Amino acid sequence: MLTSLYIKNYALIDELNVSFNNGLTIITGETGAGKSILLGGLSLVLGKRADLSQVKNANEKCIIEAVFDIANYDLKSLFSTLDLDYDLQTIIRREILPSGKSRAFINDTPVTLESLVALSSYLIDIHSQHQTQQLTQDDYQFKVIDALADNKSNLEDFSNQLATYKSLQKSLKELQASKADLIKEYDYNLFLSKELNEINLENINLQDLETQYEELNNVEVIGEHLSAAKALLAAEDLGVIDQVNAVKQAMSKISSFGTSYETLKERIISVGIELDDVLIEIDNLEENLITDPEELNRINGKLQIINNLFQKHSVSDIEELIAIKNDLKLKIDNTESLDQSINNKEQEVLKVNDKLNQIALKIHKKRKKVIPVFVSKLESILSDLGMPNAKFKVELESTDRLLKNGKDNLQFLFMANKGSSFNELKKSASGGELSRIILAIKSILAEYIQLPSIMFDEIDTGVSGEISNKMGEIMKQMSLKMQVFTITHLPQIAAKGNAHFKVFKTDIEDATHTQLKKLNGDERIVEIAQMLGGLTITDSAMAHAKQLLN
Repeated sequence: MLTSLYIKNYALIDELNVSFNNGLTIITGETGAGKSILLGGLSLVLGKRADLSQVKNANEKCIIEAVFDIANYDLKSLFSTLDLDYDLQTIIRREILPSGKSRAFINDTPVTLESLVALSSYLIDIHSQHQTQQLTQDDYQFKVIDALADNKSNLEDFSNQLATYKSLQKSLKELQASKADLIKEYDYNLFLSKELNEINLENINLQDLETQYEELNNVEVIGEHLSAAKALLAAEDLGVIDQVNAVKQAMSKISSFGTSYETLKERIISVGIELDDVLIEIDNLEENLITDPEELNRINGKLQIINNLFQKHSVSDIEELIAIKNDLKLKIDNTESLDQSINNKEQEVLKVNDKLNQIALKIHKKRKKVIPVFVSKLESILSDLGMPNAKFKVELESTDRLLKNGKDNLQFLFMANKGSSFNELKKSASGGELSRIILAIKSILAEYIQLPSIMFDEIDTGVSGEISNKMGEIMKQMSLKMQVFTITHLPQIAAKGNAHFKVFKTDIEDATHTQLKKLNGDERIVEIAQMLGGLTITDSAMAHAKQLLN
């Protein structure tokens, strides 16, 4: 409920600070006194766009602040979604700066207008005559029936399953769309994979292959040079080994003359031993040196294949080829298993679709069950409101389509007079009739769900006498379960309020100001008397006013 409203520097209001209680609050005032200004300020708090022309003094900041008691509204999850601090006494503030920019705050946290609107729709509903058109909209009609049918949990379940269903459908379509592209690539990928698999990449040492190729390809040159090296080492008298042996003998003769000579001799002996080993190794290499054209061709062919693969795949080593081979295998496996993946996804879609149909059936049955109750209550209230011949028909048709709130089409049909036929509300009900219908519907809704505070803005226009009294009774009854405001010109309605505020203008120093005052008992009598008989208050009007209040 709205507990207080503060307005500063807005339109004709210098500064206004007013507190409200639960129940039925009446707001009256002469035409042009500024009731629309009050509503305008409240609308800014609820997220209406602001502009500098609404500011009374363009050199100062405009502030509108409303405090709401939200204990009964179950809004913790919404606050969490909006990333806001939850407080039972929630403060909403709008500021319009002299620059023309506006700012919004919820519990002192800056918020966007979108967040403000998302919250404010749960807090207060400003209802004027032109807003009765919402009654003709499908969303609102479903909201009414589902509230009476207690479909909240079913609708939440349906919404969650529908989101899952749409996500699965999207994935299925993507799989089906990718199937054609994958099939086109399949044969080519299979060819590339076969080409890479045939060469057995994991068992290839490229460096060893290149070494073998060089040996086989240069076997004659290697043989010639090995023979030449052996000759240089082992030739009698002139060979390197004989020469080293001669040096060894010379050094042996002087090695006893000092440590340095002995050390040098040992080094020469080591050189001789190493040369003997080298000669043996050359013999072994020469002996094992063979000419094998077939092996040479095999290795050459393998190297050519590898180099061709390097060029084809724009890589430079075996590891990269192995990575490509593995990637190709994955693509091939995906293509080969795609039909199974599509089938699995189709089964998932069908499973969720079955759940949706089950939930939709529950929703439909509960709607169907409550419609006669709703129609009976509505026609009874409308009869009291001076529409005794008004008849309602609510058509509920189950379809094959998954809609956002089930699988039903819903239509409110109305017949105002005997002998006429049922037609759509927007085609068959006048503005005044729609006003009474929406009042009746909201009074019914108040029995089933916790509605936000509601402000009726001259919804009683065009009615009088006993009908206005009935409208007042309905608002009074609604106020037992929720906070109700009504801006009215009718004394019969004004007299039913728990609290009564008067909007009026004053002229101070050649400037007009709008003010709001809470009336005490005596002031209420005078105000209602003026509503009954005009500015000249008669004894009869005063007596009638007292009678209405009592």
